[in-house]
Parts: sequence; structure tokens; C-alpha cells
Amino acid sequence: MPARRRTTLSATAVVLLISAAVLSSCSDDKKPAGGGASAGSGAAAAAGRGTSPLENPDGTKPGLAPLTSAEDQKAGRELIAKVSTAAAGPKDGYDRNEFGPAWTDNVDGIPGGHNNCDTRNDLLARDGSAVERKDGSTCVVTSMTIHDPYTGKTVEWDKKQASKIQIDHVMPLSYDWQMGAAKWDKLKRVQIANDPLNLIPADGSQNASKGDSGPSAWLPASPEIRCSYAVRFAQVSLKYQLPVTDADKKAMLQQCGG
Repeated sequence: MPARRRTTLSATAVVLLISAAVLSSCSDDKKPAGGGASAGSGAAAAAGRGTSPLENPDGTKPGLAPLTSAEDQKAGRELIAKVSTAAAGPKDGYDRNEFGPAWTDNVDGIPGGHNNCDTRNDLLARDGSAVERKDGSTCVVTSMTIHDPYTGKTVEWDKKQASKIQIDHVMPLSYDWQMGAAKWDKLKRVQIANDPLNLIPADGSQNASKGDSGPSAWLPASPEIRCSYAVRFAQVSLKYQLPVTDADKKAMLQQCGG
């Protein structure tokens, strides 16, 4: 009797194991491929290359990933098409101080404002990995590894070479001024200067070469990121209801196959 009972229990266990395997297989078959995200943006995120701008409308997620699929590029063109155009106004009266103190935390209405950390360090922490901070500080970044979307290179950065990575205003502040920000109140100008949607840590020489150029005059060195850059430029334009020049809009559409 004891031996016969052990055999029965063993057979039951086998049946249960087979049933569990079948149920697991059925469950996997019902899962959508890629978790609902596009193949291009998903692959980029998995490789640690940042987030698709189409999946990051407020700029709070890390980095800037390439838009490589036809579907994503089409979505990019559709977003860019919503941007209005106008002739650039004069630079008269422009001054960086018109947009508030550089990297101020004292700003309302944007992610990261009043979080007891300045905008620059917020952005370094957002996009960097293996981030180390100053002893006793929950804010000041002293070293990190970061993928620079503008060149496609991975950079080992530390505060001793601070200018190696600079924070780019995607829609430059002088450009903003010429396209309508000269008429804004100070609060709105401080917002666009510190909004994570308008800010990308990137190679210092790339930032310096850009100056206050729009997309018809300057694009990132890496061709694969240019559609994403154009989309991010459009996202800032639409959020702040700032037009771009006709030449810039055409250049933006071209980067996404338009």
C-alpha cells in the first residue's frame, strides 16, 4: 500500500507540471510583441541610448533615442506639421538674464522646479548612469557615464572637466526671443530656460557650434538622431506656442523623411 500511494502522487505531480507549462505558453502567446512600443524606440531604450521623444512629451525621461522605424518617423512628421511658422524678429534687447539666473531652481510650473536642486544637476542626473554625487549632497553630480545623443558616443564625465558635457537648449534662448519670447513675462521665459523638455546634456563642442541656430542651419553630428532632435524642437515649439521659421520647419520635416 505505501509504495502504490507514492506512485499515484508522482503521476499527479507530473500532470500538474504539464498543465502549468501549457498555461504559461498560452499566456505568453497573448502578450503583444514589444509591449506595445515601436521596435525602433524599444531597441534604443534597451541599449541605454535614451527615450524616444514620442514617448517623452514632458522631457522627464532620460536622454534622446533615435527614431528609426517608418511608423515613428511618420508620427514625427505629423507632430512637426502642427508647428506654425513666422519670420524671425530682431535680436534687439536680448540678454541671457532676461530668462532668469542660469539653472535656477526657483521656477514654477515645470518638472523639477523647487526640488532643492538646480536645473543643470537635475539634467545630469536624469541622463547619466553610475551617477556619483558630492559628499553630503543629494544634488551635485560629480561624475557619471552618459550617452551623448548628438555624437552617438558614450562619455565618462566628471566635474573636473565640466565643459565636456554641456546642457543644450534645444530651442535656443536667443531664437525664442526672436520668435516671440521678447513679448513674454519673465516667468514664462524662466520656464522655457529651465524646462527639461527643452534641455539635453550633450557634447560641449556640439553645443558651442550650435549657438542660437535653428535646424536649417545646425543639426547634431550624428545623422541617426536628427529626426528625434527635430521632433523635440517641435515639442518645445508647440508647448510654448512659439513659431519657427519656414526654412527651419522644412529642415525639420526632412530629417524625418518628409
